[in-house]
Amino acid sequence: MASLEKNKGMTNEHKDALAVGRREGRVVKDYLEALRSNRGRPGRKRTPESVAARLAAIETELAVADPVRELHLVQERLDLQRELASFEVKVDLAAIEQQFIAVAKGYGQRRGITYSAWREVGVAPTALKSAGIRRAD
Repeated sequence: MASLEKNKGMTNEHKDALAVGRREGRVVKDYLEALRSNRGRPGRKRTPESVAARLAAIETELAVADPVRELHLVQERLDLQRELASFEVKVDLAAIEQQFIAVAKGYGQRRGITYSAWREVGVAPTALKSAGIRRAD
């Protein structure tokens, strides 16, 4: 009976493979999130100055707003304050991309991720080429 339980445990190789998979998954997730957060948005580009100007205008509008308008202005102010704080957070996309390049090919092969899928979520062709991922893969 004890030998049966002993065989049910994971081998060190299996544990190591799981650890590698978790690490690579985190690297891929971090890179894709960084791409998403740095993606341009349609319309005029917002600057810290334009956000600060809108925040000042909201304060003026709040003084005379009816209760429902006040609610909407308060929410807009909270959103703008969060956006203003995000301008201060700089992501080193180049460093994250280098980590991605190191793991992307193996991760993609194990998970069946195609070149087209990587491209559709925003990964640049140059990053894929550097990772050794080709269209035919």
